[in-house]
Amino acid sequence: MSITHDELPLFELPAHVRVVGPRERHLVAVPVVAPAVARPASSGGLRLTRRGRVLLVVLALAVITALMIVFGSGTAATSDAGDITGTTNVTVQPGETLWSIAGEANPGGDIRDTMDDIVKLNSLVDGETLQMGTKLAVPVYATD
Repeated sequence: MSITHDELPLFELPAHVRVVGPRERHLVAVPVVAPAVARPASSGGLRLTRRGRVLLVVLALAVITALMIVFGSGTAATSDAGDITGTTNVTVQPGETLWSIAGEANPGGDIRDTMDDIVKLNSLVDGETLQMGTKLAVPVYATD
């Protein structure tokens, strides 16, 4: 068996390609960037770095948050008591729940809505258990 070597065709490299010599490392061969490909000079406009863009976003969020705090709330807390009409006082008895009290106060209505009204009237915390002897303001509903 014989091995033959064919002649490889020769071609010329472009002028901007640098050929690495035998004493240089083989990974150094990098094409030289032609001046026409280089980035054009800035036209004097504003260029933001990544840190500048982050700062701009944080500043915008801070302004939006401040505007929401100032103009977002349509209610005001005061020390004056509100005018509540049509309520009665109920003392919690042993074994009574908010459900049972709401059912007695509004037998023909939605008990869940009545419970919400009692919770709002008395500033109760959701899930709080009623203690025996606690006095609750309960709305009076019209009966048909």
